[in-house]
Amino acid sequence: MAEQIQKKLQGELEKYQQLQKDLSRSVTARQKLEAQLTENNIVKEELELLDATNTIFKLMGPVLVKQEMEEAKTTVGKRLDYITGEMWQALRAADAGAGATLGAAARDAGAAAAGAAAGAGEGLNILGYP
Repeated sequence: MAEQIQKKLQGELEKYQQLQKDLSRSVTARQKLEAQLTENNIVKEELELLDATNTIFKLMGPVLVKQEMEEAKTTVGKRLDYITGEMWQALRAADAGAGATLGAAARDAGAAAAGAAAGAGEGLNILGYP
């Protein structure tokens, strides 16, 4: 009986550790997207300060290529839309995945804890304390 409870708790611990890894990856991805969003917002603001007499260059590999003002503004706008969409998609996926997984993990952990509490009356020691 104690072995079953210990195996169950070990399984729940592994699920929890996997959730922590997933959360860490999600946070890193979100930080990267936020940095890209900030950078592109700055570029957009800088483009708005320019007039038709200014020359815009785009870095393509090791080469600077001349670019039209409207093309640059359109490109930055599309990039902002894309990054914002990616952020919302990641947020929705994290909310859906974390909610379902955390809910199941909490339910399972609660059941395991209830079983452990019931077993404690029978003299079982699942925590390793004397």
